[in-house]
Amino acid sequence: MALRLLLGCGLLLWGATAVGASKVEVSMLETVEVELGQTAWIPCNFSLPEESHYAYINWFYIDKHSRTKIYYMVRGQKFEVDTEYKGRVAMENDFTLTISRVTLRDARTFVCQVGAGSLGVGENRTKLHIYKTPEPPGIQVNDAGIPVTSKEIPKIAECVSKNGFPAPNITWYKNGSPLRQDDTQVSILSTLTKESSGLYTVSSTLYAHVSREDRQSRFHCEVSYRLLGANQTARSEEVNLTVFYSTEKLSLVIESPQPQVREGDDVTLRCEGDGNPPPEYNLLKVQEGAEPEERELTSSNGVLILRKVKKEDSGRYLCQTFDLDSMKKLENETELSVNYLEGLKITPEGPIQLQQGEVLTLTCDARGSKPLEFRWKKEKKGKLLRSGKQLKLSNVTLESSGNYSCEVAVTGVPGLSRSKQVNVAVHTKPHISSKDSLVPVQQNELVTLMCKAAALPEPTITWSINGKVQNHTDHHRVISNLTVQVTPKLLLSGVTCTATNEFGNSSHHITLQLRTMTTPPPSGNTTEQKTQESKGVIIVAVIVCILVIAVLGAVLYFLHKKGKIPCNRTGKQDITRPDARKDEIVVEVKSDKLPEEAGLLQGANGEKRPAGDQAEKYIDLRN
Repeated sequence: MALRLLLGCGLLLWGATAVGASKVEVSMLETVEVELGQTAWIPCNFSLPEESHYAYINWFYIDKHSRTKIYYMVRGQKFEVDTEYKGRVAMENDFTLTISRVTLRDARTFVCQVGAGSLGVGENRTKLHIYKTPEPPGIQVNDAGIPVTSKEIPKIAECVSKNGFPAPNITWYKNGSPLRQDDTQVSILSTLTKESSGLYTVSSTLYAHVSREDRQSRFHCEVSYRLLGANQTARSEEVNLTVFYSTEKLSLVIESPQPQVREGDDVTLRCEGDGNPPPEYNLLKVQEGAEPEERELTSSNGVLILRKVKKEDSGRYLCQTFDLDSMKKLENETELSVNYLEGLKITPEGPIQLQQGEVLTLTCDARGSKPLEFRWKKEKKGKLLRSGKQLKLSNVTLESSGNYSCEVAVTGVPGLSRSKQVNVAVHTKPHISSKDSLVPVQQNELVTLMCKAAALPEPTITWSINGKVQNHTDHHRVISNLTVQVTPKLLLSGVTCTATNEFGNSSHHITLQLRTMTTPPPSGNTTEQKTQESKGVIIVAVIVCILVIAVLGAVLYFLHKKGKIPCNRTGKQDITRPDARKDEIVVEVKSDKLPEEAGLLQGANGEKRPAGDQAEKYIDLRN
């Protein structure tokens, strides 16, 4: 449709310039292009003198030298002629001829004829071009392989493009550059086939000599055709050749997890040549000596894998091959150096037993493939003590006891290190570190006492009294907890803990002090201890009250026997109460105390006397 509008606009412009013509003039495009199977639009524009009209319009096609009418219009009436175009041809209102479903036979010249009576007849013609875009080219490479020593020009690849119209052309490219026909190096053979459909299939075969460098060359073909007045192209995929050539260089490569090979690594020896196909390889190890010998090794395609290498695997390795094309023997060698670390020892050997205050010198030694670095630590992951072979311990104490580790590393070989440790034991008599000598307590409460002691060999802690004992050991330190109930005897004697081992003993005495009301409890007491203390205070108060009453009753009774207490205020009087039995003893006590002080005395039956009746007291002494 866009093409039709463009063509129509061009013809209208032409018609505008022809206004005022004295005869019939017809204007048409020289060529019109349309794709196979689509609709062709062939415009026809004409001009007439003023105030004149056309009488008829005829459309013809020219076949060789004859013309055939296919469509015409007379006085506005359109007629279709019974030809091969019947049902496919029509004329638009602007006199444009349309041909639907065009075929290759429609590639003809079409004529538009306009008649205007006495003004005469005018006509012009358009050549219709039919085109069909060819299929993308397919390429097939010679996959059998091409030797560089071939005397004949070998076939490289074949390129085919199908169903194009008109016939397309094929061009070959190597690494992006076009190849031209050459009598000695390049030969291109092309064939053109016309299918029964009228479409064309073009095939092109490339022949060329190759070299070693062509193992990396890329080849492709390109089909070119003309469409709508412009050149169009479509390219194939790129292909790579298999080129056969002899071996010129040989290499032997060592592959390992690290640049520096260590004992225990897996190492691969790989022999490689630059020939194709690869030749057969032989791997050998050179046995050093007065007369070097070569020992053949079992390998697979030039690859030898050494599992968990040892220092004995160090040495010279040799790769050999024989090229049948050039009849040459090639070889290459490499040196394998296996880094090792062995013979690690510490002197003197452990376990080492010392007395407090002695001096100890530890020496670490080892052998390696390169210079060694020595480090001393206490315990395996402890702080660094010193760098170097020797570690000197002066004036040793109990704290000097433990495991001393010597770490050795090979300089410049990451990951190749070893460690060894020795145990040092400094024997001392027990030392008690408890600080509590005076412990505030309450009567009858449960108290826990702690005793800490350190020594080597590990000490045993005993207590001067029995109780619940719990011991906890941490290396050469012992913590003993004693839980006892506070008694008056314990308050007087205190508690002693004794730590003992084969080198002696140490004791520590703990004094228990009865806590007064103003004495604050120790900061570490628990809620249970506070509750027990409160109960103890109540019990003590009750005991004191009972003791006071008993003493007071005894004094009154003694005074009564001595007759020191009168029976009443005026004279002698029966001291029995009317409701008392004859065998009950009642003592009357005269008191000058104030009513509130006298209120502390109770009757025989535990009754509290009224304030106004406190002048006389009766104390039942039966109990």
